[in-house]
Amino acid sequence: MPHITLEFSANLQERVDIQGLCEHLREEAATITAFPMPGIRVRALKAEYYSIADGASRHGFIDISVRLRAGRPQEVKTDAAQRLFDAAKAFLEPVLKTSSLALSLEMRDIDPDLSPKTGTIRDHLGEA
Repeated sequence: MPHITLEFSANLQERVDIQGLCEHLREEAATITAFPMPGIRVRALKAEYYSIADGASRHGFIDISVRLRAGRPQEVKTDAAQRLFDAAKAFLEPVLKTSSLALSLEMRDIDPDLSPKTGTIRDHLGEA
C-alpha cells in the first residue's frame, strides 16, 4: 500500500500530462518510509461526464484518493498526505496558473480484516 487514484475531468487531458503526474506521485510516494515501494499503485480515471461550479466547460478537477492499510500513526498519515498534495500541486503549477482547476486529496485507511491481498510483484522486482 498505498493505492493512489486520480479522478480527473476529461477536459484536462489536453492540458495535463496525466501519465507524468502518476509517475511524479509514484516517485514521491516511494520516498515516504511508511509506504513500502512494492505496494505503491498509482492509477488515473477519466471522468467523461461532470459538471463543475457554474457549469462552464473551462473548469477542471483532479481529485486524488489515497487508500492505505490501517495502523499508521496520525502524524505519519498527515505528513504523507501533505507531501503527496504538495507534489501534485508543484507538478500542476503551470496549469493552476493559467486555467480553472480544482485540486483535492483525501487519505483514508483500509480495514485489513475486510481487504484480503495477495500478489507476486516482490518476486519480480528488478526484472527487465
